[in-house]
Order: sequence, then structure tokens, then C-alpha cells
Amino acid sequence: MQHPDSGNPPFDVLVLGSGAAGLSLALRLPGSLRVAVVSKGSLDAGSTHWAQGGVSAVLEETDSIDAHVEDTLAAGAGLCNPDVVRNIASRGPAVIQWLVEQGVAFTRHGDSEKFHLTREGGHSHRRVIHADDATGRAIQHTLEARLRDAPNITVLENFIAVDLVTASKFGANDDRVLGAYLLDIASQQVIAQAANTVVLATGGASRAYLYTSNPDGVTGDGIAMAWRAGCRIANMEFMQFHPTCLYHPKAKTLLLTEALRGEGAKLLLPDGERFMPRFDPRAELAPRDIVARAIDHEMKRLGIDHVLLDISHKPAAFIREYFPNVYASCLEYGFDLARKPVPVVPAAHYTCGGVIADVAGRTDLPGLYAIGEVAHTGLHGANRMASNSLLECLVQAEGAANDIATRCAESPAATEIPAWDESRVTNSDEEVVVSHNWDELRRFMWDYVGIVRTDKRLQRALNRVELLKAEIAEYYGNFRVTADLIELRNLVTVAELIVRSAQHRKESRGLHYTLDYPERDERQPPRDTVLTPN
Repeated sequence: MQHPDSGNPPFDVLVLGSGAAGLSLALRLPGSLRVAVVSKGSLDAGSTHWAQGGVSAVLEETDSIDAHVEDTLAAGAGLCNPDVVRNIASRGPAVIQWLVEQGVAFTRHGDSEKFHLTREGGHSHRRVIHADDATGRAIQHTLEARLRDAPNITVLENFIAVDLVTASKFGANDDRVLGAYLLDIASQQVIAQAANTVVLATGGASRAYLYTSNPDGVTGDGIAMAWRAGCRIANMEFMQFHPTCLYHPKAKTLLLTEALRGEGAKLLLPDGERFMPRFDPRAELAPRDIVARAIDHEMKRLGIDHVLLDISHKPAAFIREYFPNVYASCLEYGFDLARKPVPVVPAAHYTCGGVIADVAGRTDLPGLYAIGEVAHTGLHGANRMASNSLLECLVQAEGAANDIATRCAESPAATEIPAWDESRVTNSDEEVVVSHNWDELRRFMWDYVGIVRTDKRLQRALNRVELLKAEIAEYYGNFRVTADLIELRNLVTVAELIVRSAQHRKESRGLHYTLDYPERDERQPPRDTVLTPN
């Protein structure tokens, strides 16, 4: 681990987050810029490492950009920005080529040079390039190795951002970003880190829910910090639940890739009945919102804890070849994919809304960029299509790197920012309060703001959010910050944004389904839910 130099001199670019978005952006920046990449844990602690399926891109002659655009628009339930969708889809082949040049070993057909492509829900063609069933891990490790060799990049592992620093906080008339306060988790000291440019690549907010496919740390930090700094937030009601996570008490985050269904896996009830054709003609290959809602419906209708995912009709050699990691992980919990169905349930997986940003990552605040899952670009609309997430990370990273390089060349150097003031706080003697509030928040979000919602459930959730906000604000103001407290503070902020966004949408669309308004509102053009800080 490399620490900042003595006195914490300013960086040209401070990248908060070390997944595919943050790492690829840092590597694409000119070597003349002084860059820092900040990770809450080790560099591979984020969601990218766990991504199984792959990256969607048009790589076959039988496929087309038009088809990719049409599929994305259909999955997004009328809320995608068509221009953004076309921009990102058309740049897919180039960013895949860049990954290949970095050394990512994508799976090929046998001994040939041709890449093996799979098909996932919502796609009309095979266009998901992958590295076996651990694509995220392959991308993460490759980019991480390149990053550690870059002389202009400082790696700050086990640091968590407390808040952004803006000029307006110190009486300036302009509202630009000056840097961020970072907590060194090892020393428990907060440093003031100035930077000409700050990039949020912090991922989504799925840890606001009790059950999630995401690792620890996916707590909406960037969304919450941007909101507090004055950025608009959009479409937070669209939280995607991945349909198939392994149902096992010790496997709380083991996702079973959608590529299994792309290769013929069926969803079954406990008695062996296949049920997806009753809900959608695309059956198991319907978009995720439809599949997750169908599973939720069947579980509630029958009073069952899970449904079954069955690919045992495929040859065992095929399963072990194309899904080696999923196969091995299931075996660890006593399930053999090649011999019998495995139990699965939906779990919170992806945040389709976020900080309003363009394809180059530019936000409402000068000097602040948001890329990847933390951002709302208009690509995903009301429901993200499978494997468009890594595509967006890579395309936005390229656009932001180009824009930042130009901006840094034209703007003055970063200035120092005031030191963190903890002169009036003490060490907490009630850490249990943080863990209890954390558990309460995630449970009521699961119960009241999950796959199926009602006005009454949303209001109940908001009432609890308000109570927790007051408790957390008092705690934050009186005690020294810890990583758990920072994450809890951010989680309650994003929980409120999710609930208030859901209350604004008086219809069911994509991932937002409410029993009080079960149909789409066709009386007016589809609209984004945009929240603006006071």
C-alpha cells in the first residue's frame, strides 16, 4: 500500500472507488497527471470482482448496434435515453478491444481465436463476452496489475471517503469540488485530501437491503456524498433484484449468473413445474424485473422460501467448462449443478438510478465526475439489461478520462483544504447503536421497499428513515467517525432517496412495481424521477 506524501499535497485526480470504472479511468488518464485511487478495502473489494456474466458488446457480424439499442430500450421500459444508449452501445467493441490489449483473457471457442459469446436476459443475440463465469475477477485483476505498475498513480487501500469538500462550504461564491476528507481505517485519522478533480466510482447502494448479491461496502457512499454536496439524483426507485442467488444460510451473496439461463437453465417450482412461460413469452430470458417479480409472486402465492434453478439436463462436462466457478461454489454448499436443481431467491443487485451525469461522467458540480453504477446516465432506464453495467463503466471511464485530461490542462492547480475538525467530538462508547440501526434499516427496506411496494409500505419506511436520520445525525455530530458510522450515514441517505423517489412514481414501470398503481401511466410521456437538494 502506498500512502500519501507527507502533508497530503494535492492530486490532479482523486478517484474514489477501485472497480472497473475507477481503475480503467485511472489507467486511461495521461501519465503526466498525479492520480490517487482510493479503495475502502483492498483494491479488489468492490462489486466488479464478483461480476460473473460478462460485458455486452456487438462483436458478431449477425448482430448489430441497432439490435443492441432496441434490446436496451425494451428492457428499460420507456425510460432510457435513446441517444445515450446508442452512444454507449456503439463504443462497446472499442472498449472490449482496449481490455484485450490490457491482457484480459476472455473465453474463446475451443482452440480458436474467436471469442465465445453467451446470451442473457433481454438480449436478442449472443453478445456477452466473458472470461468463463468470473469475468469481473479477470478484468479486476488485470487492471489492478497494470495500475500498480503505473508510476503516476498512488494507491490508497483501506481508506473511506467521509465527504466531498466544495468551495461553497468555505464561503466561496462558486460551487466547485476541492477534494475530499478520507478516513484512514488503520489509524482512524481523517486526512484532508485536495484535488483538482474528484471522480466518484463508488458503485451502487444494494447494501440498503437485507438480502443482496453485493459484497460488504456497497453502501451508496458516492450517491450520498454527491447529494450532500448539491448534486441532483435520479431514478433511485429502480433498484434491480437479481432473480437467482443461491438460497443457503451461509451463502448470502452467491449469485448464480444469468448466463446459466442463457444456456438453457429453467426455473421450477418445488414440484418440478416450470412457471416462467406463464409470465412472459421469453420465459427465463425475460428481463430481470419480470423474472424477479415472477419468482416473488410464486414464493408468496405458495408460501415457499425459494424456487429452483435447473441446468442438470446439460452435460456435466459443458457445465464444468463454461461455469467452473459457479459449479465449484455450489459444491461447497452441497449442491451439484450437474445432477439436480439448486434453490434460488431474488436479492438486491444493482442501482439503476444515481448521480445525474453525462456519458463523460460530468455532474452538476464543476470538477466532480460520476462513472459506473453510482451514475445515472440514461442508459438503464427503469431496468438494466444484463451485462450493460460493465459496458457503461468502461465507456464512461474513457469519456471521463478524455474530458478530465482536457480540463486539467486548462484549469489552475488544486489548492489546500482545511484540516478535518474533531476538536468537539469524543470516542463512542455505544458502537452497538450503529450495528442495531444498520440491521433495522436493511430489514425495513427489504420488507417495505422491495420487489413489490404499496403507498402504505413506503410511508412506513419513510417514518423509520426519519427516526434513524435523527439518531445518526446526533451520533455523527458527537463522536469520532468510524467506517461503520460513515457507511450507516450514507445508507440512511440513500434509503431516503429510494423511498422518496418511489413515492413520486404513481405507476408501475420496470423495477418499480406497486400494488396501488399496477399499470404504466400512458397518459403522459415517460419521465425520470429527479430529486434536487434543498
